[in-house]
Amino acid sequence: MPTTVVLTEDALTDADVAHILSLHDDQSERYRVLVPSDTDRNVVAAIIDHLWVGELREAGHDLVGKEPTPDQAKATAAERLEASLAALRAAGATADGEVTEEDPLPALSSAVAAEGGPGGVVDVVVVTYPHVVADTFRSDWASRAREHLHAPVLHLYAGTSEIGD
Repeated sequence: MPTTVVLTEDALTDADVAHILSLHDDQSERYRVLVPSDTDRNVVAAIIDHLWVGELREAGHDLVGKEPTPDQAKATAAERLEASLAALRAAGATADGEVTEEDPLPALSSAVAAEGGPGGVVDVVVVTYPHVVADTFRSDWASRAREHLHAPVLHLYAGTSEIGD
């Protein structure tokens, strides 16, 4: 069964699911969802991201906030994974997934390899919020995945119809 591997930083919304499912007419796709357990965040980049989209309150929270413990990060990632799987299944898709380490690229590579390499995986989709610094300097997950996998990677911005670079 062809597989689409989805790497997401947050729970997939109904809009995200609709965009991902619209990539294929055939409903026999399988979806493998990866959600990183992120404890290492760049505070400056997070503040810039929030300011870029006018989220002043969130920028202030990032300034005074603290990083989650590894257990908190895993629990949050597990909740996001379960919500994403539920959304895909509610739309009629076959889906499974896992929580990954902070750097999701090794897990993404393993998922692609487990499906027979880039030829066995129909698509790799990365769903993130816009990250001004990472997107600009091509250090975002999608850019890193393209370089690492040497395969096409679709970058969707969460909750929108916008496509990242």
